[in-house]
Amino acid sequence: MILARTTARLAGRTLGAGIRGSARAPVRVVSTKAAPKPVPRTLAAAFAAGGALVAGYLAYASARPVALDDASAADAAKEGVPHARAGAPRLIPYDEVQRHNTRESCWVVVDGQVYDATSVLAWHPAGAEVILQLAGKDATKAFVPIHPPNVLSHLPPEAHLGPVDPETLPADAFAATEEELRIAHARAELPEPGAALNLQDIEEFAQKVLTQTAWAYYRSTGDDEYSYWENFAAFKRFWFRPRVLNKISKISTETTMFGLKSSLPIFIAPAALARLGHPDGEMNLVRAAGSEGILQGISNNASCSVDEIMSVKRPGQDLIFQLYMNKDRSASEKVIRGLEREGFKAIMLTVDAAVPGNREIDRRAKGFTVGPAHGKSGTEGGGVALAISGYQDPDVCWDDIPWIQSLTKLPLIIKGIQCVEDAEKAFQYGAQSIILSNHGGRELDFSPSPMMLLYEIRQRRPELLKRHEVYIDGGVRRGTDVLKALCLGARGVGLGRPFLWGNSVWGEDGCRRVIEIMRDEIATGMRLLGVTSIDQLTPELVQYVDRDPVRCR
Repeated sequence: MILARTTARLAGRTLGAGIRGSARAPVRVVSTKAAPKPVPRTLAAAFAAGGALVAGYLAYASARPVALDDASAADAAKEGVPHARAGAPRLIPYDEVQRHNTRESCWVVVDGQVYDATSVLAWHPAGAEVILQLAGKDATKAFVPIHPPNVLSHLPPEAHLGPVDPETLPADAFAATEEELRIAHARAELPEPGAALNLQDIEEFAQKVLTQTAWAYYRSTGDDEYSYWENFAAFKRFWFRPRVLNKISKISTETTMFGLKSSLPIFIAPAALARLGHPDGEMNLVRAAGSEGILQGISNNASCSVDEIMSVKRPGQDLIFQLYMNKDRSASEKVIRGLEREGFKAIMLTVDAAVPGNREIDRRAKGFTVGPAHGKSGTEGGGVALAISGYQDPDVCWDDIPWIQSLTKLPLIIKGIQCVEDAEKAFQYGAQSIILSNHGGRELDFSPSPMMLLYEIRQRRPELLKRHEVYIDGGVRRGTDVLKALCLGARGVGLGRPFLWGNSVWGEDGCRRVIEIMRDEIATGMRLLGVTSIDQLTPELVQYVDRDPVRCR
């Protein structure tokens, strides 16, 4: 199994790093091992070209993509030490690292290796401050959990200075922080996955075991969170009209979505930075999706490389690639042209997040500040969301759709439709499918809930639902939510955060528990509705109730 280059941070304790389903929290230690071996030039390079994650190194590959073919990098790779200068590397004393803590000379330590990040300050998409706050320090904890392992190979060869001398590290280098102790205690108290009876249970466990930074990024939403909460409330305005006295002992939840087979009418919506919750990151989601026979969207901002992801994919397992359009169209073109070769079955172009929303929970999280949001003055940080979105093009437009389709034969899915008019337009431009979504309430507050938009399309343009494939994501937490959406004409629904919660708590087993819960709830709901197959879910089985939901637990 591919692990996430994780070692124990706390002396005398093994914290289960990289073990599937582990209830132990991974923490890291500065080591003297060689820098990670670079992966071949595959779509992993395209991932790097596609955007910059929190520490910002990915932007280097976007601006200088030839770095992967650098002869010195190739020679170093043969020796197993990428970018190290010829000869045995000297051990660098930690006090020497500490002296390089300015804009003029900025060094950082990542996984026991010392890097000169001075040149990065000028082009870092989230600003220089995110690096300067770690200048002269060990940046491993901030860097490793959210980056594909090949990221550092995109730096120029001279940026890798060599290993830090472990004998010179301060006495507290191995000491647990207060947050690490809190998380270790919370993980020690975790029950088995079967103790979670619903998705809300898993979310509550996740809040206890995640770092403040990770929780804030996953949970954060736009402004006052009206869209976030409306996503949930919308489902409660629809009530069933069950049919009785039907034979319901045998049912089938199988369906086809995006032209691909699935054992359930749900898919894993693309979500960034799964490694914030578990060292195996997106690999856990892929394993769970494969074992349970459902579809998955892989985020453009995934924290695992495509090589890692494809290494754990089952034969015949279908994956969809989520695309954010890059300001540099040549970078996007490289990504798009490589998707078929890498084995992806469709492209999911996300269009509802051309700029980051005002995610205040993320911005207020302690321990992570990337400078003023959107270039404004002030002291508040922009948060993780701003840091990973610096490459995205705010001018992505309808004309990009035929351009994308000219580069690939893969089906194109438009994710982020928020009105009937744009639903019509997407199909006019040739999209094969659309996903009604407001990005989980993370972007424009008061953008409509996907469920209410689906209902509006059912009322105004029902022929769109008959002729085309329409999906929704956002606010889905129960099997009954899925069934209501399917009754109104959706072909399937996506879930994002629940899989991040499950991954954070129990790794692969947590992701599988999410699917198991949804499978059981969908099957039970179908039987009690009096239907035995997905195609029997029709508008006649639901009614809209124009009132606030009744009080529930």
